[in-house]
Amino acid sequence: MGDPAVVDRQIVGMDLHRRRSVLVRMNSEGERLETIRIANDVDRLADVIARAGEAPEVVLEATYGWYWAADALAAMGASVHLAHPLGVKGFSYRRVKNDERDAADLADLLRMHRLPEGWIAPPPTRDLRELVRHRAKLVHLRTSLRQQIHALLAANGIAIPVSDLFGVAGNQLLDRVPISPAARARVISLRTLLDALDIEIDSFAKLTKKRLHGDARYQAVQTIPGVGPILGAVFLAEIGDVTRFPGPNQLASWAGLTPKHHESDTTVRRGRITKQGSALVRWAAVEAAQCAGKNTRTGQRRDLIGQRRGRNIGVTAAARDLIRLVYFALRDGHVNCLQTTATPA
Repeated sequence: MGDPAVVDRQIVGMDLHRRRSVLVRMNSEGERLETIRIANDVDRLADVIARAGEAPEVVLEATYGWYWAADALAAMGASVHLAHPLGVKGFSYRRVKNDERDAADLADLLRMHRLPEGWIAPPPTRDLRELVRHRAKLVHLRTSLRQQIHALLAANGIAIPVSDLFGVAGNQLLDRVPISPAARARVISLRTLLDALDIEIDSFAKLTKKRLHGDARYQAVQTIPGVGPILGAVFLAEIGDVTRFPGPNQLASWAGLTPKHHESDTTVRRGRITKQGSALVRWAAVEAAQCAGKNTRTGQRRDLIGQRRGRNIGVTAAARDLIRLVYFALRDGHVNCLQTTATPA
């Protein structure tokens, strides 16, 4: 028999939206005690949680703007659970779907111990993610602006004889390229925006580096060939507490770097990588695998498999191996298996 205090603990399912939320409160037997729609206000939420007794179990889905609710619920003494969106997406296939049923189903899944849970990152990890993700978005914007300049020159039939259009020689080319006044105005505007983005990207890189100064895990992950300060920060921010994964294979699966597996009876089919999980971690692993030197463990694996099965498959396999090294670096503060092996004949 379990602890009666735990058995009698009330369960609250919360269907969170941007302005309003629906909460369904039930007991451990599944009997509904209350269904209420409230505005997203901490005081209103506190009133409902107060009626749920001491230390209720509350579950909400990892949807838009869930941070404030999770923090507020934890401060109220609730045990907060985060439902993984992929695990509960089956709700959308019901004949009748509404907020009340969504909240009740979340509570039922938690009550029956069948809830697919996501990890609630602590505030310091979330702050680090804000820095890393914002820099990544700025880089994405910079790439878009650069592509617009390339497209503009292509539309005017202008060849680009330099390898880097935004280096010294490339900027000199942009200064004198013969284009219409309207196109010239666009180029000037885009280059001005690029200069501003470069400043912001550099600023957030420095903020991130300062935040991680003295972190042993940050230093350890950078000992992996191909991983520098930027990619190292991505791994720390997005993975967070690596001990939540039982082993390196689970981390690789979470990063979406493992192949799909479909099995029925004696038939087994394995396909391409799932690409489910953190896109930023997956990108960082692939980027590091491509940058690793040819004489490193990662580089040798990339090139050997690439010769047999193609460059892309080689890079993906090397990225999967690299993410396993990241696991040990974050868990142990060092990686023991980075010795260079002899190149196969």
